Amino acid sequence: MSSTLVEHADGLPLPQRYWAILTIALGIVMAVVDGSIANVALPTIAADLDAEPAFSIWIVNGYQLAVTISLLPLASLGEIIGYRRVYLAGLVLFTLASLFCALSHTLLLLTVARIIQGFGAAGILSVNSALVRYTYPHDQLGRGIGINAMVVATSAAIGPTLAAGILAFLSWPYLFAVNVPIGVVTLALAVRSLPHTRPAEHDFDWQSAALSAVTFGVGIAAIDSVGHGEPLATCLLQFVIAAAAGGALLYRGTHMTTPPLLPVDLLRIPIFALSIATSIASFCGQMLAFTALPFYLQSRFGYSAVQMGLLITPWPLAVGVAAPLAGRLVERYPAGLLGGIGLLIFALGLAALAFLPDHPPASDVVWRMALAGFGFGLFQTPNNRTMLAAAPRERSGGASGMLGTARLLGQTTGAALVALFLARYPAEGTQISLLAAVGAALLGAMLSTLRLSEAGARGAEHVRVQEGQRLRGE
Repeated sequence: MSSTLVEHADGLPLPQRYWAILTIALGIVMAVVDGSIANVALPTIAADLDAEPAFSIWIVNGYQLAVTISLLPLASLGEIIGYRRVYLAGLVLFTLASLFCALSHTLLLLTVARIIQGFGAAGILSVNSALVRYTYPHDQLGRGIGINAMVVATSAAIGPTLAAGILAFLSWPYLFAVNVPIGVVTLALAVRSLPHTRPAEHDFDWQSAALSAVTFGVGIAAIDSVGHGEPLATCLLQFVIAAAAGGALLYRGTHMTTPPLLPVDLLRIPIFALSIATSIASFCGQMLAFTALPFYLQSRFGYSAVQMGLLITPWPLAVGVAAPLAGRLVERYPAGLLGGIGLLIFALGLAALAFLPDHPPASDVVWRMALAGFGFGLFQTPNNRTMLAAAPRERSGGASGMLGTARLLGQTTGAALVALFLARYPAEGTQISLLAAVGAALLGAMLSTLRLSEAGARGAEHVRVQEGQRLRGE
């Protein structure tokens, strides 16, 4: 058998590892950027397709909903048929759907194409962290996750700026057409470089997949409905449906002999559960800030769109500096400590932004943005590494799926809270949103430091011993 078809026990050999790293990064960039790139173009697209603005929002919502409902099922499928296959299928679907988006001439066609594109993106995002675990040697896993975190954070931040740059010179279809050549190149790299993994010996749980889709899809729709002031009866009905489906999903997960689609087995590991809770709180704070800051800088200080883009840029740049640094530090210091310190710095930066002086020079905004970004970058890598390392290697798919789901839950909740604050408090809503982000960051810091407790330490040691045994083939 060719060596390329063998599951490597401790990471890929060089130079295959470098090509795999590049492949994973390119896929993440496309999937994450396309989650936000259409927001800036919505008015342009709606006018060009002669569509009502209220309906055009589905160009964004359709994509996000498709990603949300399929992350956990595709992560589970990756464990069964191999993460590489799910990634390749997602990449092909995403690339073809991008071409479909570029050629769409009606709102209905574009919305359908975006939904298909979302399922492709979920194929990429659901297994990327699991692939990272099989790409890097165990002693370099923190660095690998640091690079991954940097790519995710930077991609999320540059989406609107990239969209504005493309629209300044080209029409909106090029927002999607640009993915086609990148997707083709990434696919060629993926076929040659991505690691092969041993498939699990159980069947795909279709019932749990359907329950998961209802739980997270309707649950996130309910959160969004609260944020946009929908009738109370509508919100309550959505929450009840999501809770009922979630209860049934949890019941199936606790009464199955095979690894469950909702990784209840992993959530029983205290350090994994705390890391998931920390992730939700921190991403809620991040989205509270990201959504509120443009309104805050424009309405309160009168900055233009171009100026705002430049002033926000230090945030992703600081994440890009902190994430790889944290990847190295987590190999020496506890993740709970690094995450707690990072989120405290994040909260400090957000508080400094919330209390900007009336006429701040650009430098005052820049250092506050950089402080918030550095703190978030310092937290994210250790947290993600802990989640992946806490899971048995054969359950990397479940951990990867929960990592993405936690991020989406936090971000959706944060965006809904901003909408709620802006609707209830038009004048002070942006500042209230930033203060709420401070609260979410402090909650995340508290949850992170709980991992330093004796129980958390025992859990971490148990994980370390298990991982060492697996690497030695015991």
